[in-house]
Amino acid sequence: MAATSQYLTLGLAGETFGISIRNVREILDMRPISRLPHAPNFLLGMIDVRGAGYPIVDLRTKLGLPSVAATEATRIIILDVPMKDRLVGVGFVADCVFEVTDIDEQAIEPIPEVGGKWQSDYAAGIGRKGEKFVVIFDLAKLMANDEIPEGRNTAADSSCAA
Repeated sequence: MAATSQYLTLGLAGETFGISIRNVREILDMRPISRLPHAPNFLLGMIDVRGAGYPIVDLRTKLGLPSVAATEATRIIILDVPMKDRLVGVGFVADCVFEVTDIDEQAIEPIPEVGGKWQSDYAAGIGRKGEKFVVIFDLAKLMANDEIPEGRNTAADSSCAA
């Protein structure tokens, strides 16, 4: 029997990405974000969720994609991100969230090597959902070289439907 894992699939710049459901705390509608002075360009600021502050990362900027205005489909995904031997609560802004889906672990392919420099450090591999490819985020690598304020600790694209 094939081993499957569940991933939250999200849309970003017309592509489909996946985050292990084990890292997902909750999904929020877009809301006002309090800016932080002198923050890196990918860090939009902080939000309050039931009394806890969470830094909010713009995934588009983090991946070198152009920023776009928020739409009805834009979501903030609150995650437990592995950083320096512990989990840190961080919010990621995505163009949209599709669904939680099962992906066959044995079918996840390594990132293709195409003979040139390609920014793929953030990806753990590429899975499939039907005919679509799903780029699986490696959250530790995605956030590895960036300093962000600590959140609460624990141990818009047309292809997006609202």
